Amino acid sequence: MQKKYIAFIMSLIMLFLALTSCSANQASKGEDNTTPIETTQPKQTDDTNFKLSYTQSDSLDPFKAQTQSNQVLSSLVFEGLFDIDERYEITTDIATGYAYTDSKTLRVDINPQLTFSDGSSIDTDDVEFSIKAAMKSPAYKSALTCFSGVESKGNSVYIYLKYANPYAVNLLTFPISSINDDEDGYPIGSGRYSYKTENGETVLKANVSEDFDPYITTIKLINIAAADSIDNAVNIGNISFAFRDMSTDTAKRISCAKKAVNINNMVYIGINTYAGATADEKIRQAISLAVDRQTIADSAYSGYASFASSVFNPYFKATESVELFSKNSDTATAKQALIQSGYTNKELTLTILVSKNENKLAAATLIKNQLEAAGFNIKIDSVADKEFKRRVKNVEFDLYIGEVKLGDDMCLYPFFSKDGGVRYGINKKLKTPSLYTSYLNGDEELGKFILSFNEEMPFIPLIYKKGMICYSKAMNGDMQGYYNNFFTNIDSWNFIS
Repeated sequence: MQKKYIAFIMSLIMLFLALTSCSANQASKGEDNTTPIETTQPKQTDDTNFKLSYTQSDSLDPFKAQTQSNQVLSSLVFEGLFDIDERYEITTDIATGYAYTDSKTLRVDINPQLTFSDGSSIDTDDVEFSIKAAMKSPAYKSALTCFSGVESKGNSVYIYLKYANPYAVNLLTFPISSINDDEDGYPIGSGRYSYKTENGETVLKANVSEDFDPYITTIKLINIAAADSIDNAVNIGNISFAFRDMSTDTAKRISCAKKAVNINNMVYIGINTYAGATADEKIRQAISLAVDRQTIADSAYSGYASFASSVFNPYFKATESVELFSKNSDTATAKQALIQSGYTNKELTLTILVSKNENKLAAATLIKNQLEAAGFNIKIDSVADKEFKRRVKNVEFDLYIGEVKLGDDMCLYPFFSKDGGVRYGINKKLKTPSLYTSYLNGDEELGKFILSFNEEMPFIPLIYKKGMICYSKAMNGDMQGYYNNFFTNIDSWNFIS
């Protein structure tokens, strides 16, 4: 029995030695069964490469800034009550919602838990202050002429309108700023970046959070006083990004990467509906039929335009199904309209008034050729901008090539109200302006206004311009920016080679 016990003990010892030997052999072969320690590489950031233009002599306050460069910076530093997309549809930002309490009162509700970048609360006093400042500002006042006043009540602000405007909420995308400036005198917003002083210079510093953790943590600001110099600066890489509104034919001068963006600038033919052949609606219809809108967009505006399929922006979702005008000319139908008018060929000599702007001059030349193909005799009168404005205001024209920036509410009162900025030449006896007011008030259907417009043709929409985002070819990322939100996905932009 004792021998069996000793044998059992010896077998256990042998087994232990075998296992120990096996482990040692495995270790000698480089095998490691320990759990590896995970290491996280720090995220790359960039505080030197991304540069934007600004005008040092201009204000960084979004309600005092005069230059486009400084106004563009606002979309990085501030947020609006609402965001608006390329289809002119809104989503909430600082606001939580809105309602029309009556046709001329818009209530906007505010989230009381939100804060500015310095940690202070965004309250209705700040919102009221910002709306009142925007109503007087160079950048926003023309779009907000329908606002008559604002007051805060509890967690809401009430905006009072001069007239019924079903899309007034589309205008509430301007910056919301704190009543107070920061300790360095910079305006305070709730955006993704804040103004800071670094080494004696103004920069933009990222407000890093769980929701915003960008590669570009510092944005350098380069003082460029002349607007024309921006094109060259972005071409040669002195700045990384710019927005151009195509007020001149910028497309031919830009060699960096670029993207077209929708803007709400309508180019149109203004018409003297009071006197001469153009007082006849058949003549006005013939002019509209004879013009080739697509050719004007492609040639006169280098493709940075969309033909006007109706009086409204073709990207405006609420009216995208409305189509009054063909993109191409219909010369045969235009000739029929001229025959119906009863005017002879000699009586159809018209002059197109145009300012000395390369795009508009190119458009006028195309329109001249298109109208002459339909049976008109056309002359072009190109004058300096000051003289152009004087003649338009005094209705000293048959036709003129005009441009108007409409608000994001698509309001046409610049044409139809008694003090509208482009009302010149539109006869007060036409029924279309009053039908438009009835539509806004909810007393008439949109279709009735559109039919009246197509019949009377008080002015002729041609194209809606596009702007341009241009940026350095050294930059990586899918540029999803658009007008009103140029830096949509800046957190994904980088210079990693």
